[in-house]
Amino acid sequence: MNEKVTEYLRNAYKSLKEEDEEEALEYLKEALQVDYEHQEVLYALKCLKWWLEKIKCLNDFHDPYEKGGFILSQWKSYYEFLDRIEEARFLNEKSEDSCQYALKRFVFSRALSYFLVLLQDGSNQQDPELLYQAGRCCKGAGNWEEALVYLEQASRLKREDSAILSELADVNALLGNERAAKVLFREAFFLDPQGIDLSGLESGMIVRLRDKVQELGHQGNELAEWIPIWGNIWGVFSVKRELKPVELGRLKQSILSLENEYRNKSDGLKPGQEPLIKPRLLNRYFWLIDYCEHKRDTAGYQGDGLMDDTMLKIKFIDPAIHGHYRT
Repeated sequence: MNEKVTEYLRNAYKSLKEEDEEEALEYLKEALQVDYEHQEVLYALKCLKWWLEKIKCLNDFHDPYEKGGFILSQWKSYYEFLDRIEEARFLNEKSEDSCQYALKRFVFSRALSYFLVLLQDGSNQQDPELLYQAGRCCKGAGNWEEALVYLEQASRLKREDSAILSELADVNALLGNERAAKVLFREAFFLDPQGIDLSGLESGMIVRLRDKVQELGHQGNELAEWIPIWGNIWGVFSVKRELKPVELGRLKQSILSLENEYRNKSDGLKPGQEPLIKPRLLNRYFWLIDYCEHKRDTAGYQGDGLMDDTMLKIKFIDPAIHGHYRT
């Protein structure tokens, strides 16, 4: 690679990380004058210009929260755009990663700046949604320690929110706090798998699990429901906690409700709901078995047949999962 082009690219990426998109654009234009067919330069220019067009749309918003939210909402469209860039086919993984890492730092830092405007007002310090968005942005910008602070505050204010807990788990995993990450991921996928943004999770622990479950053929909304099933079987969600009596009561009630839906799964369900019932029910069976095992191990509980009955139910609705679960 031409050394001058390499220097321009390096400076462009550095400028993006420092939120100076105009300077980054100038560096890329200079690089293009040196080599107008350079694939990485063309790729980086297309990606940056895509985001600059989106940022122009911020003039249509007046509220900082809406501005930050708009930026974050564009990621799905951006990934679809990346699939159409011809130059990507000619890039090695390192070059592509360098470009996307710099752009990600720039975009999340820009979104964060709008949320911080609101957090500077003391009246917003107890807003869990605002704290959650700030935490997401800090994670995306590479400030994991700061993200942890915001997400912990958000989770204290909104304890049973799967989106917050999954992001908190992800940050803990990125920081190497594996035990905390496993507990939090397990909790988040129990509460509401559909509330979790799988595409926004970054830690190797959850990305590898997601990809392996996808390879089994689970796609769309079903993917999030099957992740805790295989996460349990493969030992990813291996750190568990004791259920409180009120939680046990809610778990049993949830199982009864889902069993009724499963038996009558063609009656009155919303479109797309039927394939989600089985994995949700299996996950709750796993939690009930974990409760029985914990009680047995800590209190010498010999059981009232609950564990055996639950294992039989698993075998009945999915013999393959039953076989994997006990091997």
